Amino acid sequence: MALYRIYRMKDSPRQQFRWAPHVSGCASLRPRDFEPRGQVEALHEYDAWKTLREAGDPLSVGDLLETEDGRLRVCKYVGFEPAEWVVPEAKQAAGPASAPDPGGQTSASGQASASSQSTAS
Repeated sequence: MALYRIYRMKDSPRQQFRWAPHVSGCASLRPRDFEPRGQVEALHEYDAWKTLREAGDPLSVGDLLETEDGRLRVCKYVGFEPAEWVVPEAKQAAGPASAPDPGGQTSASGQASASSQSTAS
């Protein structure tokens, strides 16, 4: 038997997920929209679904099961489908030196760019 980690989708994103049109393929999901809620031992995800339903804590549309090797399966109306975590890229701090200089305008430090200074002399 495999051990599945259970992630319950929070209420607000669940409403959006429930009413979104069904698309096949791998679902992209944000970790912040989920809360870990224990584990279940089962033969496969449908066995986990049945076990949790019989225990009085059924999986709902939008909930996730994660296998021991990290594969995610999301519960949808049509069954379970593959999913993946989408982690937003960290924003890089943009200083005046790295900011683009559109057409010789002054930079954030208030100095004119090199291209506008060379044309002014």
